[in-house]
Amino acid sequence: MALDNLISIEFTQAELDEIDLHLQGIESVITAKMVNLTPDQRKQYGSINNEMENWIVKAYMYMQQRPDLVPGYISMPEFTKDQTTRNAIKPRLNVVNGIKEMFEDTSMLISWDIFQTAIAFYRNVKIASMQNVPGSTNIYQDLQQQFPGRPNKKTPPTP
Repeated sequence: MALDNLISIEFTQAELDEIDLHLQGIESVITAKMVNLTPDQRKQYGSINNEMENWIVKAYMYMQQRPDLVPGYISMPEFTKDQTTRNAIKPRLNVVNGIKEMFEDTSMLISWDIFQTAIAFYRNVKIASMQNVPGSTNIYQDLQQQFPGRPNKKTPPTP
């Protein structure tokens, strides 16, 4: 039975170099301006869902219409800058997330393909080892370490 090859692609070195160049360019632009949060900080700050985004836009609109209601401790220029920057980042983040998903999906299929090929080889070596094909036993024993098997669970008899 032939193996299903779910995906068959390759990148030229020129294509990989171009991808790397663009990624480095993006990274060089954003490194000084963006942050990396720790996992704890991510939990602390969370994320804003679409409903909350709409509420923030509405509040911002009211703040612009009624500056007399904005408390003195709120900096409208800073709020406006944050809002403008977030609006600029959001569509780019969507593009990056789409690209990331393509990388992950492609990697997943490639990983599945290479696992299936490796497991087919392993099974064949196992059979060859059982038939004492020269050199197959050492290969089988080395590869078998990945699959230690299930421990024998002896359940005590119930009284």
